[in-house]
Amino acid sequence: MWQEISKYGNKLVQQGLVESHFGNISIRDGERIFITARGYALDEITEDGVVEVDVNSPTDRDLMSSTETIVHRAIYQQSRARAVIHAHCPFSVVESLLSDTGLIEPLDSEGKCFLKNIPVIRGQMGSEELAHNAGMALSDHNAVIVHGHGTFATGSSLKEAYVITTQIEHSCRIRYWYDLARKYC
Repeated sequence: MWQEISKYGNKLVQQGLVESHFGNISIRDGERIFITARGYALDEITEDGVVEVDVNSPTDRDLMSSTETIVHRAIYQQSRARAVIHAHCPFSVVESLLSDTGLIEPLDSEGKCFLKNIPVIRGQMGSEELAHNAGMALSDHNAVIVHGHGTFATGSSLKEAYVITTQIEHSCRIRYWYDLARKYC
């Protein structure tokens, strides 16, 4: 599993969707979650960079895993997700800061089709509030943006969660440039 997590960690960094030491990735396998370890650079993941934790409750192993483990766990408990990617996509973060409705409505056809409206949720990193809000929102969406923080995208595989992550950023980039152009044209 660590090889697949490493593959998508590299892709996220190469595409500028995260800075190397930020963001996290997980895969659910039955009652287990395989998640990136705390402090590991996503473009340098090795076997030691992935931690196995329980999907139902915290254990001592949570101390070695990402600080967002509580959020990943809530998402798995409240949705059908098999994979989760948390990234710090720059245009997505900007759009979350500009949103005054709690939703980002994609303007591009792919975003409208695959994302619908993207909820903007709140909560501090790794907090119970964020875990609750992400779990609730992702029970009927495939993506959310945490206000001022980043995206959580889900899928039946890491490939699907990665595609959703790239689509969120694409839709937010289009929306940003469109709003800017309208302001000055």
